[in-house]
Amino acid sequence: MQPDAISRPIVRLRPKAEARAIRHGFPWVYSDELVLDRRSKALEPGTLAVLEDSERREMGLVTVNPNSRITARMLDRDPGARIDIGWFKARLSHALALRERLYDQPFYRLVHAEADGLPGVIIDRFGDVAVIQPNAAWAEGLLPALVEALVAVTGVTSVVKNGSGRARALEGLAEETLLLRGGLDGPVRVPMNGALYMADLMGGQKTGLYFDQRDNHAFAARLAGQGRVLDVFSHVGGFALAALAAGASQALAVDGSEPALALAEQGAAAMGVGARFETRQADAFEAMEALGADGARFDLVVCDPPAFAPHRKALEAGLRAYERIAKLAAPLVAPGGYLVLCSCSHAADLAQFRASSTRGIGRGQRQAQLIQTGFAGPDHPMLPQLAESGYLKALTYRLDG
Repeated sequence: MQPDAISRPIVRLRPKAEARAIRHGFPWVYSDELVLDRRSKALEPGTLAVLEDSERREMGLVTVNPNSRITARMLDRDPGARIDIGWFKARLSHALALRERLYDQPFYRLVHAEADGLPGVIIDRFGDVAVIQPNAAWAEGLLPALVEALVAVTGVTSVVKNGSGRARALEGLAEETLLLRGGLDGPVRVPMNGALYMADLMGGQKTGLYFDQRDNHAFAARLAGQGRVLDVFSHVGGFALAALAAGASQALAVDGSEPALALAEQGAAAMGVGARFETRQADAFEAMEALGADGARFDLVVCDPPAFAPHRKALEAGLRAYERIAKLAAPLVAPGGYLVLCSCSHAADLAQFRASSTRGIGRGQRQAQLIQTGFAGPDHPMLPQLAESGYLKALTYRLDG
């Protein structure tokens, strides 16, 4: 249980800090915007505190981590809010109402961090199972209350804690994956866009499946028609299986992870399209070079790599990598075919990613029309004041004949 508001510590903005942005919904306070004296620096990561402006006017309840550049995150605009099971139930019920309006089956991202009022918290739902990523110190400390509320609101019977990834390291949290409630009997079947995906919720990447690409899978599958598909960085077969479900004649999935490809093959078999599906475990760049040397051509090529520019220091190298992907992928597209290039990098904005991709296509000796710009699905809402919450970009090009 958290202490009453009257006993909570206070953190205060510096006189020149931009209080207006915070009052208008920006959820973060950086270390150079706060008065970080000996008392505030000694606060335990995850401490709940009252944020005041430089004139000592209360602005809301924040969670504090003195060790992070994002030192304070807005939790509630009411400085006296009690962060208990009831508070979590209200936030989760609000998030659930949106997803139930969007989807007729319980497979979606239920909580998308700040955009759903739970800073640093990701929850993906897989039917009766939920996977929580508590990527902030405050959520780690209050995880039992969050789990109780999650079970009460959604009715899930199993809950997995996925405590891995860069975000937790930045918060000073240890990596661990645990089954907190219920049980699991192997991978979970996830129906999406007419395809069946197998999600490993205990040992897979992230929470086991990328729900954010759902709408982009569907759009690309329409373009594949009855043609041949190449899905590079395929994970468990995201774009490839959607295309096969829509009638593609063949699909080749390339990924560096043997376990992910095995799950993709299981999904294809469960769909009854195993005879039209092939996998290749390889470095993506090397695989595209080899396919190009062999003269391979596909009606649809998709490249959905990991984040090459997860932070500003990696931006230049990341943009070069995106350009190289486009250069290698473009020659693999049959005349009049389609190329989908994706980026989940926070640091690379849409204009930068589009410029690198288009330049790479030109270096691949192809001309192109940009016909669609896709983003994460609506179960990954964007907080308008926080550009970082709109991370996913998917560019679809139609290449010349």
